Amino acid sequence: MKTVESLSWYVNIWIAGDYAQAVQTCRAWSMEVGGCVAVTPAAYVYTGGTEDGVLVRFLNYPRFPKPLGEILEQAKSLAERLRISLCQWSYTIETPERTLWFSNRPEDNK
Repeated sequence: MKTVESLSWYVNIWIAGDYAQAVQTCRAWSMEVGGCVAVTPAAYVYTGGTEDGVLVRFLNYPRFPKPLGEILEQAKSLAERLRISLCQWSYTIETPERTLWFSNRPEDNK
């Protein structure tokens, strides 16, 4: 049996919105760019409410390894596409080293 190893990079996209729509958006994206992601439902629980959303996870897949920077750029591209298709103002991207919050809210972009 063949075994292949790569460094364990990951990038997570955290975004609110409909799970089925997120899967559809990720499917279309993957057909265009040749990528692969895992999509998991997420429940956001915060002071005063809850909201459904998803976690979209990129891994450094040993069969097709990539540098973390390349995976991060793919995640940024997909996250913005998800923001639009899920009708959201913001999303968060998490790596092992840092967490980035992106907002398109008018009050955040003055």
